[in-house]
Amino acid sequence: MSNVSDLLDSVPKGLWLGGKLVPAEKTFAVYNPATGEELAQVADATAADGIRALDLAAAAQEDWAATPARVRGEILRTAFELLHARAEDFALMMTLEMGKSLAESRGEVNYGGEFLRWFSEEAVRIGGRFTQAPAGNGRILVTKEAVGPVLAITPWNFPLAMGTRKIGPALAAGCTIIVKPAEDTPLTMQLLGQVFADAGLPDGVLSILPTSDAASISGPLMEDARLRKVTFTGSTGVGKLLVRGAADKLLRTSMELGGNAPFIVFDDADIDAAVDGAMLAKMRNGGEACTAANRIYVANSVREEFTDKFTAKVAALKVGAGDAEGTNIGPLINTKQLATVTGLVDDAVSKGARVRTGGSAPEGAGFFFTPTVLDQVPADARLLKEEIFGPVAAVVGFDTEDEAIAAANNTEYGLVAYFYTRDIDRAMRVSAKLDTGMVGVNRGAISDAAAPFGGVKESGFGREGGTEGIDEYLDTKYVAL
Repeated sequence: MSNVSDLLDSVPKGLWLGGKLVPAEKTFAVYNPATGEELAQVADATAADGIRALDLAAAAQEDWAATPARVRGEILRTAFELLHARAEDFALMMTLEMGKSLAESRGEVNYGGEFLRWFSEEAVRIGGRFTQAPAGNGRILVTKEAVGPVLAITPWNFPLAMGTRKIGPALAAGCTIIVKPAEDTPLTMQLLGQVFADAGLPDGVLSILPTSDAASISGPLMEDARLRKVTFTGSTGVGKLLVRGAADKLLRTSMELGGNAPFIVFDDADIDAAVDGAMLAKMRNGGEACTAANRIYVANSVREEFTDKFTAKVAALKVGAGDAEGTNIGPLINTKQLATVTGLVDDAVSKGARVRTGGSAPEGAGFFFTPTVLDQVPADARLLKEEIFGPVAAVVGFDTEDEAIAAANNTEYGLVAYFYTRDIDRAMRVSAKLDTGMVGVNRGAISDAAAPFGGVKESGFGREGGTEGIDEYLDTKYVAL
């Protein structure tokens, strides 16, 4: 592994314009959330830089779409291999700029890399059909073609994987792409730009534009008729703004937005397994995930047993800098997020919730919040309605299956739900009734590059991963013969 100073020295700090590193007119600071100290200065892209990137993407689009699928797939496969050759650098970089533990960061390298490998294989499987018209008066030919230049806007909580699961299918489909990484975590994407340059991606196909002013990049790009698609992962509020902005040009859009995931433990569940699953669903990535369990509903007959065991495991988590030995939970991303989590916990406690462990931010530098379990949480507590995005678990009891399902569905969000049961009939019945795009049955972690990821309601639309993921970057053409 590189040491911190060597790694920071090696990270590209300029703009990746069409695959080439160019200097920027100005820079902005990236900070370590474990200390609050500056890590590096990185290029601060302007609206003019965005248009330069689109110029390059538009110029390269026809040739890239015409590049044989096998070649596109081999470039993605090479990028996958180069990413893993530098796995420790990527893991340390994510830990430094986002805060997660090194173990979590290494897991993200594996997860993020799988999108490059999966879509390297999907590139050669883009299908179509050819059939006789039912009336007998000709043939129907259906083909799939690249949508065209794409703008991808990625979040800070998974700095690598949220990029690869957009870049992978876009390149596999034959689309050029401009990536706008999160302001808090641009350095990981800068490293990924180097990987694609080393993998032999042609000039113009990929640009990476870190910026301190996202709207100054996205606005002009979305007003330009040459851009054909925008894909975004982030908050529902920002997603709605982008969808409105996409309406004028009728851009193709994919939106992976907020979540408010329920985690249900039925009375017939394996309680120890459910506790382990809840630890994954709630505490993975320090709770800073759209898939994180926000509300834990437990059958009253087993609620105390579950809560006691769950609380003991949460209390045993070690909080600290992500690169420190034995750390389980790193800092939150910034002071704003720390204030949000603190406010949600304080609101619940003021309304009668009981703190079983944690409940506050520790003294000292960095943006840390102690892993927390609350029970006796009242129905009007804000954290049952708002996305927590932190290591805070709220436990609520229920008596009947219908009561649990109604509570789980009582939200404007619909990304993922989890539940534990030993009854196969209940597993199928409850899965059908949960109003979410994804369901985990006796599993606390469900993300898989080979599966379609996405939600319903205000959690967005479109799917990433799986055989469905590449369709988001393809237009369907019908030819009558």
